[in-house]
Amino acid sequence: MKNITYIFAIALLLFGCKPNTETSDAYGNFEAETVIISAESSGKILQFNVEKGQTIETNFVAALIDTIQIQLKVLQVDAQKAAVDSKRESISSQIEVLQEQKKTLAVNENRTKRMLKDGASTQKQLDDIQGQMNVIDKQIESTKTQFVAVTKELEVLDAQKSSMTDMFERCLVKSPVSGTILETYAEQGELTAPGKSLFKIADLSELELKVYVSGAQLPDVKIGLEVEVLIDKNETENQMLTGKVSWISSEAEFTPKIIQTKEERVKLVYAIKVLVNNDGTLKIGMPGEVNFN
Repeated sequence: MKNITYIFAIALLLFGCKPNTETSDAYGNFEAETVIISAESSGKILQFNVEKGQTIETNFVAALIDTIQIQLKVLQVDAQKAAVDSKRESISSQIEVLQEQKKTLAVNENRTKRMLKDGASTQKQLDDIQGQMNVIDKQIESTKTQFVAVTKELEVLDAQKSSMTDMFERCLVKSPVSGTILETYAEQGELTAPGKSLFKIADLSELELKVYVSGAQLPDVKIGLEVEVLIDKNETENQMLTGKVSWISSEAEFTPKIIQTKEERVKLVYAIKVLVNNDGTLKIGMPGEVNFN
């Protein structure tokens, strides 16, 4: 009787330790859309305000590159504009002088006309005065044309200053997106150059689980479909989350080598991405499973 009880106990123990043979519909790893921020100007990094793991918002000033040379060029352009403005004032003064001369000649013209009527003056004297007035009119018109050249010169300087302002803005490295700093590639005090990577950022509030399905499974998968997502809770339990299919590949591919056996690698599958809200539990590269039903 003891032997029967012993055998029955062993059977119960083996039955209780039987592994769960249920499998999910698809397997994969979590990914995030990353953005690598690069420098747009050259110079020394005066400030570097980000570190790995830090969360920042859009337009956060992550770095400041040396702007001294740009500021000096701005001062130079401002000085040139002041010099051009003085030319404008000089032209205005010349026109005022010519207009005063014309006023004097106009007085003499009227006086000469009256004297001509009385026979105290000649027609030649009147013609000479009127000729001088015509010359002054042409001088005034000619002098006014100098305003055009001055205006164009100021426009060139304004364009240069706008370019300097743009270069100054590029020295302020701002994050185009909100997210978490994944990697940094520079340090404060280093020299940088246009195109050199400074840091990598990603929005971790939502992660994408990239999995692969067979052609037989594909008809049941639609964009927007809500699915069950499983991740490891501990060694024996899974944690269930809810996800939504956000992307389906239009082309078949061979099963990736890193996640399947040699026999499975020869099969053609379709990649899909499932968008999952992240409360901080999910990490890039973490494995996950998907059940469509």
